[in-house]
Amino acid sequence: MVEPIFDYQFRLILIGESTVGKSSLLKYFTDGKFAEVSDPTVGVDFFARLIEVRNGTRIKLQLWDTAGQERFRSITKSYYRNSVGALLVYDICNRKSFERIPLWMMEAKRHIEPHTPVFALVGCKLDLVKTGVPREVTEEEAAAFAQRQGIFHIETSAKTGFNVEQAFTAVTQEVYNRIQSGEYKIEDGWDGIKTGFARPSGMDFNLIEAEPARSSCC
Repeated sequence: MVEPIFDYQFRLILIGESTVGKSSLLKYFTDGKFAEVSDPTVGVDFFARLIEVRNGTRIKLQLWDTAGQERFRSITKSYYRNSVGALLVYDICNRKSFERIPLWMMEAKRHIEPHTPVFALVGCKLDLVKTGVPREVTEEEAAAFAQRQGIFHIETSAKTGFNVEQAFTAVTQEVYNRIQSGEYKIEDGWDGIKTGFARPSGMDFNLIEAEPARSSCC
């Protein structure tokens, strides 16, 4: 008897300016830890984790952490095409990082076409505000932008873990909903969505989930 290790695989990409907190967000989501010191991403880093959507369907997330520096842009563009979801990440204490979100969103749309990705607007470093660092982007302003674009918005803290799980779960659930509605279909030659594979009965799903894969690229 066999049962699925995961039912679907979704490929998500994190984009945004350098130092906004993309790597820290992924580190907490996959390891449950906050990295006090984090080196800038060089090119692209890869993470993975299994989660479940509301009806218990198991989803393997391939998570691609991209460098925000301009000199790596030619490398990271190649990772857009096969993504079904994109987290648009900004630092709530850095207004410039928020003002450039429309450019990141436009670039993602251009390179992911003809497919339409699920976007989420994710504000990072909420913990800094509580320590007295001035907030430069209000929650209301970011939420209004997200509403105009028809996308999900959430504020997070990779240091405390606040809303980190919810940010990734919301994107995953929306991708799954679009599969169920028929809007998204599995296509040959596109890695954004793939079907899963089976495992021997008795293998511990929790053990698999607790061991995220990571590798550096470029």
